[in-house]
Amino acid sequence: MNRVGIVGAGAWGTALAMILHRAGRPVVLWAHGAATAAALRATGESPYLPGVRLPRTDAALCVTTDPGDIAQTCDVILLVAPAQHLRAVAGGFAPFWRAGVPAVICAKGLESHTNALMHEVVGAVLPTANVAVLSGPSFAAEIAEGLPAALTLACADPGLGQRLVRTLGTATFRLYLSDDVPGAEIGGAVKNVLAIGCGIVAGRALGDNARAALITRGLAEIIRLAVAVGARAETVMGLCGLGDLILTASSLHSRNFSLGVALGQGKSLADILANRHSVAEGVHSAAAVVGRARALSVEMPLCQAVHAILNRGAPIDDVICGLLTRPFRTEIGCLLPR
Repeated sequence: MNRVGIVGAGAWGTALAMILHRAGRPVVLWAHGAATAAALRATGESPYLPGVRLPRTDAALCVTTDPGDIAQTCDVILLVAPAQHLRAVAGGFAPFWRAGVPAVICAKGLESHTNALMHEVVGAVLPTANVAVLSGPSFAAEIAEGLPAALTLACADPGLGQRLVRTLGTATFRLYLSDDVPGAEIGGAVKNVLAIGCGIVAGRALGDNARAALITRGLAEIIRLAVAVGARAETVMGLCGLGDLILTASSLHSRNFSLGVALGQGKSLADILANRHSVAEGVHSAAAVVGRARALSVEMPLCQAVHAILNRGAPIDDVICGLLTRPFRTEIGCLLPR
């Protein structure tokens, strides 16, 4: 397993291309648009990761817009398209996909119109692919710079998982193997929604205590949903859950946290999104997370609160008041007797 294909030339796809190229892997990077591909070939710079330049494109680092260049030549393919576009993008590769080639999902979210996890989407579109998930605390700019990071690589097939870790992992890009695919995905999807909530707390100047409480109670919501979909609680206590939540819910480098800060400061969602080129996945995943939880009878009041603000036009102060006046409970969620 040597030649790596990367589907998506945004910030995360570009960062992954850089770290794998440095590790000596031949890389084929697929860009959705001809203009993005041309810019990468000419300057090595992705418009989504300004200031970071790929090495000169050559036989060891090829940029393409042709799905066949990746699907027919690569030993492993990383799917780095945004979660809400993954079905369409993967569908474009389906006619060229070779049976058994691993598809490593690097998108975090639930599909908005189906409430599906990403491995469910890919399984439907690429039924002959061996699916794995890469998730964890990982700002693209830091990965591109070669700074240390640790992530979860989840794969139901332990032998394939070990080969993927050896292929994709490096000294500074540390991968920890898990066999819990849905757990890795739930952690990555729900933390984006909670990060928006933490940003709202910061934008409203509610204090560090409130943010710590939201992170902790938010983790309880992640665990409840993970267990309900058949995942393990310990998976989301690791890098792909707690680790990613801590990072995304505490830094203005996080697109979801910074969006929440702007909301908390009184800006409208429409105005915030109009001035952004990058995707804040939590905006699109909030309704799907709540919908999946409702179907499974899982209580997720914090995610429901974020969903109400984003998609129902609920006033932020009313939502906060509703959360603060909920009945007292034990820490495991049982109502206290009156």
